[in-house]
Amino acid sequence: MARVTVSIGSNIEREHHVLACLDAMEEAFGRLAISRIFESEPVGFEDGRNFYNLVVAFESERSVGELQAWCKRLEFAHGRRKDVPKFSPRTLDIDLLTVGALSGHHDGVELPRGEILHHAFVLQPLAELLPDARHPLTGATYRDHWARFASGEQRLWPVDFTWQGRWLSRAEK
Repeated sequence: MARVTVSIGSNIEREHHVLACLDAMEEAFGRLAISRIFESEPVGFEDGRNFYNLVVAFESERSVGELQAWCKRLEFAHGRRKDVPKFSPRTLDIDLLTVGALSGHHDGVELPRGEILHHAFVLQPLAELLPDARHPLTGATYRDHWARFASGEQRLWPVDFTWQGRWLSRAEK
């Protein structure tokens, strides 16, 4: 059994797609650990719609290829299309971040995902969710990586968000 972490993002009908993704993940993988939900300005996108971003962790015995295929099926079930440019608005974007301590190429997936150390919308929720977990390549904790992170122009902020009747995050007032 390995701890799997995934990042989830949406900038089309954000709340609807994030809720549907969490429901599907819980049904497929059981108990979920969920970060706060952040709104972030798009990075690299010409369409200026803000994203909702979060990180989810769960335990799984599935292979990297099976996990990746499951994530892609859910994206496509929610309207994600292959025939649009990379930096286009999206209903649902699910990326494998880590699968246990695996590193390198596994079933066509690079682990750990490089975005962890380069994007605030991935690192901040990961560092809050699993502060003492260690990055498989650097060995440093996610808390330490976040403390050293230079966010630059990557603005993000927590939003009010509930799932299954409980608050996952609250906007900072």
